Order: sequence, then C-alpha cells, then structure tokens
Amino acid sequence: MTSFTAIDFETAHPQKWSICQVGLVRVENGIVTEKISLLVQPPNNFYWKKFIDIHGITPEQTLTAPTFETIWQKIEPYIKEQIVVAHNGFAFDFPCLKNALAYYDIAEPHYEKHCTYKHYKKNLAILCQEHSISLNHHDALSDANACAELFNLYLRRN
Repeated sequence: MTSFTAIDFETAHPQKWSICQVGLVRVENGIVTEKISLLVQPPNNFYWKKFIDIHGITPEQTLTAPTFETIWQKIEPYIKEQIVVAHNGFAFDFPCLKNALAYYDIAEPHYEKHCTYKHYKKNLAILCQEHSISLNHHDALSDANACAELFNLYLRRN
C-alpha cells in the first residue's frame, strides 16, 4: 500500500459541492510522482467572505477557472480504483468529492478511503509542526502534500 493519492479541497461556502480549489499529490512506491493544484469555479462563482478569509481564494481568481465537471476528467484517474487519503477526509474531503460529483450528475467511482486525522488524532497544523513538514494551511496543494508526507510516515511505521 505504498502507492496512493493524497487530496484536499477548499470550498467557497458551507455547501460541500462548492469546491474552489483541488490539491492532489500522487505517491508511487513511497515517492511523490505528481502534484496538481487547480482553481475551480464553484457554482455561480459564489463565495462567503468567511471562507475567503480562511483560504484567500476570491471570486475574481476563479471567474475564468474551469468548473468541477470540467476538471474531473483530469483528476479522476488519480481517484478511481485508487487508495485516496485526506486529512479529516471522512468529515470533509470525501463528502466534498461525493457532493460535487452528485451536483454535476457524475457517478462516484469506487476508491479506498484513508484519513490521516483518524490515524494521528491531531489537526494538520500541529502534526506538521511536530514532524517538521512545510505547510501553507488551507492551500489545497500544501495540505495535500502534508497529508501525503504524514501518510507515508504512517505506512513506514506500521
């Protein structure tokens, strides 16, 4: 189980289908082979200010970005029939994916879900401090990269 995809989503408001950024890190045999960061235009390009304050992504930045249904073809191969890991994935990232796919009437693929929060029982920022992992928290690629490092560490220890 040394090959997996770490993923993180940022959303424009509380609806989990409102993905505005995708961060994805592919790990093959314990080595990072690909990193993808995509801005995504959420439905109606609508944001809550509170969410902009968290991640810094604005409607102006996603005005001409592709929608989730457009970027899905790019990220699907990294998810479908793969091991996918996210920090707090069961509470946030996996429901985001499920809800965004449902919003665009796209079938959810089968994938194996893992959550670094469930393994470590600590928030991402604290874990990154403890393990000297670089983190620009709430940047989806940075969060996904940190999650990949933590999952690799977990796999080596177990």
